[in-house]
Amino acid sequence: MKNQFCLEGKVALVTGASYGIGFAIASALAGAGAKIVFNDLKQEFVDKGLAAYKEAGIDAKGYVSDVTNEDQINAMVAQIEKEVGVIDILVNNAGIIKRIPMIEMSAAEFRQVIDIDLNGPFIVAKAVIPSMIKKGAGKIINICSMMSELGRETVSAYAAAKGGLKMLTRNIASEYGEFNIQCNGLGPGYIATPQTAPLREEGHPFNSFIIAKTPAARWGTPEDLAGPAVFLASDASNFVNGHVLYVDGGILAYIGKQP
Repeated sequence: MKNQFCLEGKVALVTGASYGIGFAIASALAGAGAKIVFNDLKQEFVDKGLAAYKEAGIDAKGYVSDVTNEDQINAMVAQIEKEVGVIDILVNNAGIIKRIPMIEMSAAEFRQVIDIDLNGPFIVAKAVIPSMIKKGAGKIINICSMMSELGRETVSAYAAAKGGLKMLTRNIASEYGEFNIQCNGLGPGYIATPQTAPLREEGHPFNSFIIAKTPAARWGTPEDLAGPAVFLASDASNFVNGHVLYVDGGILAYIGKQP
């Protein structure tokens, strides 16, 4: 059973993994034995990521590329294959959110979120799948969201993108499952990261709201994503395809307490 979860000899590309959830997932994959490669938009972000991986004792390689630029991504994947090896595991983590009421959001702002959060995973997956087909195996993990299932105020573009990513996940599974490629989604709930720190301050109404809506009665941590990510990247999930695994403390299963 331990061997099923072992990632020794595997090359894992985690997009946008200089920090945050991407860094936590990449660290978990490294802990299971995978060789980590990641990208970010600017050299300064890549350098900060490399320093963080080094501090964690992880030998990672970083590349500067934009997930929305097909030429850059194709060149990066070719470089990774030359310098490190064929990508066995892809985690489409890079993404943004713009919290703007829909009628105040410009079409350009909407398109930017869709471009990064939906077109980006399409472009990167498209770049790695041919070598996965040749190898006869591959794992693609798309970082979805509870907004793949639910809507809420000010996140129209993000919800549209993540809903589309859920369906892209299912379609990749449908189209390439015969080549022993599994494509699944990982859907984090509300995770305690530096970006959410202001919302988690004692007495903040959003903090109270999330804790009340979560059966686990707490925010998630990046470490809560480690086991699910390793599972979806490993042989343990070889017959799991087109699924979104929500790591949300039970929010999606819960209607909430009666007021």
